Amino acid sequence: MKYNFAFKSTIRKYITAGYILVAATITALVVANLPQTKEWYQTFWQEHLRFVVAGHDIFSHNGHSLTIGGFINDFLMAVFFLSVGLELKREIFCGGELSTIRKALLPCIAAVGGMLMPTLVFAISCKLTGDANFMEVMERGMPIPMATDIAFSLGVLSIFSRRVPLGLKVFLAALAVADDLGGIIVIAIKYTEHIAWEYLAGVVGCIAVCAGLSYKSVRSKLAYFLVGMIMWWLMFQSGIHATIAGVILAFCIPARLNHGTIYYIERIRTQIDKFPLYEVTRQDKHTPNMLTQRDIQNLRSIESASDHLISTLQDTEDVLRNPINMVIIPLFAFANAGVCFDGMTLGNLFQGIGLGVFLGLFIGKFTGVLLACWMSIKMRLVQMPDGANWSSLSGVAMLCGIGFTVSMFMANLSYPLDFEGQTPAVMQTFLNDAKLGILCGTIVSALVGSLILNKTLPKAEDIKHYSEHEHHA
Repeated sequence: MKYNFAFKSTIRKYITAGYILVAATITALVVANLPQTKEWYQTFWQEHLRFVVAGHDIFSHNGHSLTIGGFINDFLMAVFFLSVGLELKREIFCGGELSTIRKALLPCIAAVGGMLMPTLVFAISCKLTGDANFMEVMERGMPIPMATDIAFSLGVLSIFSRRVPLGLKVFLAALAVADDLGGIIVIAIKYTEHIAWEYLAGVVGCIAVCAGLSYKSVRSKLAYFLVGMIMWWLMFQSGIHATIAGVILAFCIPARLNHGTIYYIERIRTQIDKFPLYEVTRQDKHTPNMLTQRDIQNLRSIESASDHLISTLQDTEDVLRNPINMVIIPLFAFANAGVCFDGMTLGNLFQGIGLGVFLGLFIGKFTGVLLACWMSIKMRLVQMPDGANWSSLSGVAMLCGIGFTVSMFMANLSYPLDFEGQTPAVMQTFLNDAKLGILCGTIVSALVGSLILNKTLPKAEDIKHYSEHEHHA
């Protein structure tokens, strides 16, 4: 079975991001608990940002300026969700791993199971061990353990290198992508309380402009980004979480080519064939020659065809890759993963929100994913991923409990410090408990998943022996 090359490239991209994410998380935890830096860490993210244009603060909402932490979580994460949206569109509409029912069914079914079961586990746990006086507020955190961190989970899976069948890697990546889509829907529905319809009408206008640009085959990334910035601001003012603007913009960016891939490849080949063949000696190999006007025109034609061979969608993905992996995600982790353990005990992990999130990730994700896979495979709706068995699939299902990035994002949305009817101190406690549950659930899921995979995957020497046998055959 041949797998989409772009999808394998995406897997490698997320593996690299996973290692950087781990480093940023450890740094945040250290800085948040060192006596010399913990006060700075807690106050820095609450500093206000002002970006004044014509006497108006662009980053203000309802008279309040955006904080540095809010800028990261509302604006920079919108760029992250733009990247997620581009990946979703590519995998759904461009022949990717979610482009057909046959390809998408198993990871999508698994993602649904991995979203429903953790919320159920969280709710039951909070009911049994939580403070009844705060139950309504606590239950706002039900979506927190729904997420699977694609970078972190694939980073752990990469430890086993060639021992992991490609089918399992693709399954985990596709499941996490489908998981992201579910998270986006939850954010749009659950965390929208008051809608300012006049701003939402402006968002619709921006979508219409982007659709017009796409219809006219406009390839300028700058044009889409400028409209996207306006869309983000309107969404920010509308009451719907501003990160949704990134996903909407992604689905407006064109993925099609004007004439198709073969047309541009043939055009490049034709232009290359127009260059004369030279007999190059070792001495004059690096000697520059003057190009004729026709040669220059041919080169420009090749350059133009090469530019048009890459769709605007994939070009935008490529431009965003490094800023997101090297800056945005590590910065988000550094700003949000720093849980201060002062006044906290292990008891915080064995009751209420902390326990609910921990069990939701560790037990809920594993049970939900594996049960959904078992039911759909036994009912013959889908097939087992290539090269996998129930033992190795259970290891990957355990890795799905690595929630981290999106779970942290959900925690911030669930327990904002300015929540009406509760004091900031109470909400900070809830938020810290949720983050503690996320960290512990992620670490335990990663360790247990690694142990299962190490036990069930083929040994490296067996794979090497098999490869050598195949080569000689």
